[in-house]
Amino acid sequence: MIKTTFPRLLGATLCGVLATSALAEEERTLRVYNWFDYITPQTLENFKKENGAKLVYDIFDTNEALEAKLLTGNSGYDVVVPSNVFLAKQIQADVFQPLDRGKLPNWNHLDPQLMKLIEANDPGNRFAVPYMYGTVLIGFNPEKVRAALGENALVDSWDLIFKEENIAKLKQCGVALLDSPSEIMPIALHYLGLDPNSNTAKDYDKAGDLLQKIRPSVAYFHSSKYMADIANGDICVAVGYSGSFSQAANRAKEAGNGVVVDMRLPKEGAPIWFDMLAIPKGAKNPDDAHAFINYLLQPQVIAPVSDFVGYPNPNKDATELVAPAIRNNPNLYPTAEAQKTLYTLVPLERGAERARTRAWTRLKSGT
Repeated sequence: MIKTTFPRLLGATLCGVLATSALAEEERTLRVYNWFDYITPQTLENFKKENGAKLVYDIFDTNEALEAKLLTGNSGYDVVVPSNVFLAKQIQADVFQPLDRGKLPNWNHLDPQLMKLIEANDPGNRFAVPYMYGTVLIGFNPEKVRAALGENALVDSWDLIFKEENIAKLKQCGVALLDSPSEIMPIALHYLGLDPNSNTAKDYDKAGDLLQKIRPSVAYFHSSKYMADIANGDICVAVGYSGSFSQAANRAKEAGNGVVVDMRLPKEGAPIWFDMLAIPKGAKNPDDAHAFINYLLQPQVIAPVSDFVGYPNPNKDATELVAPAIRNNPNLYPTAEAQKTLYTLVPLERGAERARTRAWTRLKSGT
């Protein structure tokens, strides 16, 4: 009796251990949802080797796609990467769980000045860690701009775009603006000396009037087409994302087409944006989510990612490890002085949001 029962007990115990082990393995699957082409494959491979968890890595291409998943309350992901303005709305919707700083010992590598800017969207930096950041600025073809405006063209000022006499001369070689009222409208407001996050409806009429004056000289509004066009020499000026002009410059060099792409952070200031690492409520694996975020906070890990994607990271101790072409470009890596002119954008009240949308619709439709 004992001889026959013991093997059965042992077998049952082993089955239980195997089942528990299989469950533990399943629980140690980390699911990450990030922007397209926004990390090096080697970074992911190295994390898997170091951490041991199975990694499911999915991609999206708009904040709206991510938000649609998050607002269901069951995204299925452990780490997501919203941009800062969307993060602020999602915090208000109680989408994320607070971060456990005790599990993020590499937090001390983050730039305190940039973290203060992020507090406009995440008070106390409670819910998210910045991954990459950038600005909206002016990209241009130096040769074509000089031909249109002369040697002393004000490429480091929003006057290049908002003064009718300047943009009218650039019309012949092509000017493009982002198709983004949430980014172009604040720039126009700030240029007029108004609050870029204004909740006053009349302010959007003023910004709209400014943009209407230059509308005849704008070739098109698009949030990605300008990258290829400026690299090919099809346009000469664009208002777009800092890293996209870095990528466009590289494309032009690789093509050997003789086109030079440069960029300037306007002296009056510009919007700064951040893509943030956050953990949704209901994440099945918050421990490995913290481990993944902490891994990316290592200077030697995040620096090669900046080299790959062409954007700066907010890790102060990683700067010297980033490729010189990126870290030594003050238009990509703003100086401490330039950072003082940058401003973060926040969600608007509904009335202001409607006013901004109306102004933008009128601008796009030409009415």
